[in-house]
Amino acid sequence: MSNLVIEIGNTALKAAWCERMTLGKTFRYQGEKVKDFILSLTAREKPVVMVVSSVYPLLEQDMASLREECGKLIVLDKNNKEFLLSQGLPAYLSYDRAASVLAARYLFRGKGCTLVDFGTTLSIDFISEEGLYQGGNISLGCRTRFKALSRYSRALPLVETPENPDTVGLSETASIESGVVSGIIFEIEGYLGMHPQNIAVFTGGDANYFAKRMKSSIFVICNLVLMGLALIADEYVQKMA
Repeated sequence: MSNLVIEIGNTALKAAWCERMTLGKTFRYQGEKVKDFILSLTAREKPVVMVVSSVYPLLEQDMASLREECGKLIVLDKNNKEFLLSQGLPAYLSYDRAASVLAARYLFRGKGCTLVDFGTTLSIDFISEEGLYQGGNISLGCRTRFKALSRYSRALPLVETPENPDTVGLSETASIESGVVSGIIFEIEGYLGMHPQNIAVFTGGDANYFAKRMKSSIFVICNLVLMGLALIADEYVQKMA
């Protein structure tokens, strides 16, 4: 695998070696030593292209260290919005969402798509049949909703995501479980109903959990963001060829 793609998100780092859009082994890291973890991945093999998408701007000294580990470093963060504009995407779009849009646009060419990313946040994005970005929304993710209920309502406990939630809760804990899970299901069904002709694509940590609870047919692609970053890396390689 010649390229290395990395997504630095709100709660964790995800990475994978890739050849074109085919992902190899994926890695996950939660901690503060992000640069050191990336360097551990390149200790034995130097990627031709390294694409790093980050929710926060990378330090210049960290980028300098990463440049020494690859043939080409592509950094996608708030300080580098030119790539978004070149792809016909709005500058306000986060690069994880942008990568998902690019991957879906490639995988489902000629089809409209509704993308739902289940992570720390819940993001919904729409793509037309022509591949045009039609906007999207951001809400609280599943675990974030449980934490918010516990934090901002003194009397409510913090509960875990239930394996088999009731439709209607018959206890305090069950009410929280069913309220959060059912609320997200109703929310997503509403978005899918806005464009019923679209292909529904779920990604993110809770994608499988919610896909099996939906009435509609769902494509689950858990590493859609990494696939989009792999596409960016491959496009650069193709230009160099």
